[in-house]
Amino acid sequence: MKKIGIVVKAQQEAVDKAKALETWLKAKGIEVFIKQNVPAPITSKACLVENIPKAPSNLSCIVVLGGDGTFLSAIRWVQDTGIPVLGVNLGNFGFLTETSTDQLFPIMEAIINDAFTTEERILLSAQVLRDGEEIACQTVLNDVVVNKEALARIAHIRTYIDDDYLTTFKADGLIVATPTGSTAYSLSAGGPIIYPSLKTIILTPICPFTLTNRSLILPDTATIKIRVDERDSNVFLTFDGQVGLHVTYQDAIVVKKAPHTIQMIRTSGLSYYDVLKAKLRWGGR
Repeated sequence: MKKIGIVVKAQQEAVDKAKALETWLKAKGIEVFIKQNVPAPITSKACLVENIPKAPSNLSCIVVLGGDGTFLSAIRWVQDTGIPVLGVNLGNFGFLTETSTDQLFPIMEAIINDAFTTEERILLSAQVLRDGEEIACQTVLNDVVVNKEALARIAHIRTYIDDDYLTTFKADGLIVATPTGSTAYSLSAGGPIIYPSLKTIILTPICPFTLTNRSLILPDTATIKIRVDERDSNVFLTFDGQVGLHVTYQDAIVVKKAPHTIQMIRTSGLSYYDVLKAKLRWGGR
C-alpha cells in the first residue's frame, strides 16, 4: 500500500479520528489523501448529471469515517475506479460502515499487509428522460426512490419491466433497490432482506393502496421504466438519498444495473449474518 484515501464526515469525532489515522499511516511510510465529505444540496442541478470529480486512481484503498450517508457520498466519488472501500461507523446505524472505531487500527494493519478480502456489490444506473433528453443521471448503491411529498395525494406509478407493462402502483411511492439497499428504505417499507452479493433488483411499493402489491425480486438483467400519472403532482425522485429532483408525467425514469461494481472490504471473523444480528438486534432473549 503506497497511498490511502480517507473520506471524513464533517463532524469533530470523525475529523479527530482521521488525523490520528493519517499520523499512524504516515509513520508507516504511506501517503494519505484526505477528502472532506460535504453533502451537496439535494436539489442541486449541478449534481443531477454525473460530472463530479473522480477519486485518484492511484489510491490503494479508501477508508470512510462517518455513517452510511457518508459512505454513499464516498461511493459517488469512487465511481468506476475499482478502489476497495472500508466503512468505519461513526453514525447511528451503520449497515454499510460496519467496522467500529475500536477495530480501526488492527483492521488497517491487516489491510496494509494485504490480509483482507473484498465483496463485490452491484450498483444501479438511473436516468430521467424528458422529451427524449436526459436531464438527470446517477449511479446508486442503495436505491432509487419515487415518493410523494408531504400532503400530496396517492401517486399512480406506471411500471414496466423490459418494456412489458407490469402494473400501476397506487401508493405513496416506489423503491428500486439493490441487494445492498435491501436493508435500507426498502426494508422499512416491508421489503425482503437480500444477501448483498446476490445479483438481483428489488421493487418495493411504499404503503400501497392495494394490499396484494408486494415486493418483487427481479434478475439484475432487467430494465425498469417508471412514469407517474398526469394527475400526480409533488412527486420527488431521489438517488441514494443524496440528490434528487421533482418529476412529472412528462418524465421517464429508467433504472438498470450499472456497468461497474464496487468492492467493499470485509473484515475477517465478521459475517453478514453477524452484521444482521447486531444491527437488527436478532438473537437476543
